[in-house]
Amino acid sequence: MISRRHLAVSAAFALAGGQARAQDPGGYPDRPVKAIVGYPPGGGVDIVARLLGEPMRAKLGQPVIVENRPGASAMIGAQAVAKAAPDGYTILFAAAGEVAVNPSLYSDRITYDAARELTPVALCGTVPCVVVVPTSLPIRTPAELITYARAKKGELSFSSSGIGNPQHLAGELMNHMAGTDVLHVPYRGSAPAVTDVASGRVTMSFSSLGAALPLIESGKIRAVAITSRDRMPQLPEVAPLRDAPGLENYELINWFGVFAPGGTPAPVLDRLAGAADSALADPALAAKLMEQGIIPRRLAPEAFRGFVREETDKFAAIIRDARITPEG
Repeated sequence: MISRRHLAVSAAFALAGGQARAQDPGGYPDRPVKAIVGYPPGGGVDIVARLLGEPMRAKLGQPVIVENRPGASAMIGAQAVAKAAPDGYTILFAAAGEVAVNPSLYSDRITYDAARELTPVALCGTVPCVVVVPTSLPIRTPAELITYARAKKGELSFSSSGIGNPQHLAGELMNHMAGTDVLHVPYRGSAPAVTDVASGRVTMSFSSLGAALPLIESGKIRAVAITSRDRMPQLPEVAPLRDAPGLENYELINWFGVFAPGGTPAPVLDRLAGAADSALADPALAAKLMEQGIIPRRLAPEAFRGFVREETDKFAAIIRDARITPEG
């Protein structure tokens, strides 16, 4: 006959074994991974998540299911991952905004600690802004742009796709470093922001390549600078804004990456990072990202974590110096 003591000991061993298996990432993943995107379908982050989802599935051996949770400047989606179980089954595909900008811009509203509750896993790509002007203006280079803006201080305007996003911050960083005073005009999205450059309602725009390229190719606007340190492969003839005198250290880019909840075990983070890196190593996937104006960029996990810290500090300084608030 099996004694009560024997049953109790057996139950204890079973419970301990179950807990050990739950904490042991050796079998990870054994079910689908949910990838949350804090934006509606069709945007840049969503495109990256869906492009990487299939090759990551092949590497992980489990589906990567994209779930869109838009709203509150992508903070709804980011919060969902920040508060999720740190087991690798809920991850975040994010832009710079919800991880590195919002902690400063929405310091009194944000409900998660991005630095502590979101662990950087993999950088997927960078998205420089393209600076565009009407073709009627006598501006073709970064130096000519800054000379023109300085000569007409307080008379010019620049558009972006919204308050506090990297496009807005790129323009404010130019003002700060070049001593210009170009007024920011926020729009709801990049498309109307660049359209109003073509019509002359605003002087220039800091735009995504995807939104600006059709108007550039049709000759309605002109690309005169980009905000990355190096030229974009998609616009090799357009020089970086840092080529202008006084802007030698200028750089402001958006970027997309994968994040996991804080406290996720290192072996799980390594598996996720390896799956993302393997996907980005595929030339066919890299070409698809390039078509969207995204420059594929791979970093080792530790380097990516340092990158996120530096970017967070950089965005915070711009927001502070330009006195940017969510209202304008």
